[in-house]
Amino acid sequence: MRRPPAAPGPATAAPTCAGALPGRRAVLRRAGRSTWPLLAASVLYNAWVLEFVLPTGLDARHSYVSELFAADQRLHVLFGGIEIVTALLVAVGAFPGAPPGGGRVPADRWATGGRWALVAFAASSVGDVLLPMRCAPSVNRACEAVNPWHTGTSALAHAALFASMALLIVASRTQGGRWPLIRRWGPWVLGAALVTALATVGPLFGRPGWHGVPQRAHLMLVGTWLALLAAALRGRPHHR
Repeated sequence: MRRPPAAPGPATAAPTCAGALPGRRAVLRRAGRSTWPLLAASVLYNAWVLEFVLPTGLDARHSYVSELFAADQRLHVLFGGIEIVTALLVAVGAFPGAPPGGGRVPADRWATGGRWALVAFAASSVGDVLLPMRCAPSVNRACEAVNPWHTGTSALAHAALFASMALLIVASRTQGGRWPLIRRWGPWVLGAALVTALATVGPLFGRPGWHGVPQRAHLMLVGTWLALLAAALRGRPHHR
């Protein structure tokens, strides 16, 4: 007499569970590798600290960081090159692990809009370098403080940056438990970044002096935002 097949027990189900765990680990590993561009960008975005050890001839208290790669500055190739590399890293890190609209990138309009705003921020930053200040107004009184093309690309970069921050903060609040770091700290970073950015516009209205301090504080906050975003993406894999 043939015996009926035995019901699947724990030993039968084990391979499925065992297979799922390595799969999750692989996703986490890929997520970790895909967020390194944002982490690297957060450091390079504050490469202006090199002005404390390099002979730039600029006073950090009263100069814009973009004066470091003004066309007449001797180190403009170095600082302009760092700016372009940073922008490329931001663009790559905007869509970690998959191309836009595919893979593990969540189909959420807020998150997708925030990522594309990051790409726009990167593109405008490249424009800043390709259309630099003609000279450094903080050390050359004959140099105009407002260069139309450079001021325009800088304005676009700031608009895209703040748009990306706002959209990704909204995405962290509308998608349940996703990106808790951004949900908790993002609004504070965004608010402080807005205040410091507004504090740098004095020279545009004929009120130069001390604008370099809030601008460098602003750049540190942007670096903090990029690091926060990298940590958030690394800490929780995306699910479709």
